[in-house]
Amino acid sequence: MIRSIIWTVVFCVIAVILQSAVISRIAFFGIVPDLALCILVFSAYINGTMTGQISGFFSGLFFDFLSPAPLGMNCLIRTLIGALTGIFKGQFFLDIIFMPVILCVLATVLKALLVFILHLIMGQAVPAYSFTNSVFWIELGLNALSAPLLFFLLKKFKPMLTARS
Repeated sequence: MIRSIIWTVVFCVIAVILQSAVISRIAFFGIVPDLALCILVFSAYINGTMTGQISGFFSGLFFDFLSPAPLGMNCLIRTLIGALTGIFKGQFFLDIIFMPVILCVLATVLKALLVFILHLIMGQAVPAYSFTNSVFWIELGLNALSAPLLFFLLKKFKPMLTARS
């Protein structure tokens, strides 16, 4: 389990660096897909709740140091998403297109809802998504479009990302 957590966090860190350094240069209206979230969803789905929440915590901690959000916000959000995605382990067949899209869309919606709840609690310290603004919908669409390709690539690394039984 520890090996899969470490590799998941490493892949998430690489994705965050790619998002901020490379993909942001070719961003669609300045919005990039959340690749680290999709990697977390993949790992949590194939490994379960414990791996999902621990991986979510540590990848969120790294993301907290790079973002202007309050420290711990990404840890909380990604821990909850990892735990909730891990509940679905083994419940559905992970096909090549539909399940990755559904899982990543649900994770993106959950992330937006959690950020909105934190915005209600903490006020202006946490900028919330506006569901009427195009930013949320473009990120949702980019996550949905990138999910099948990302899951396909991550399946190539499945032995590293899967906990031994």
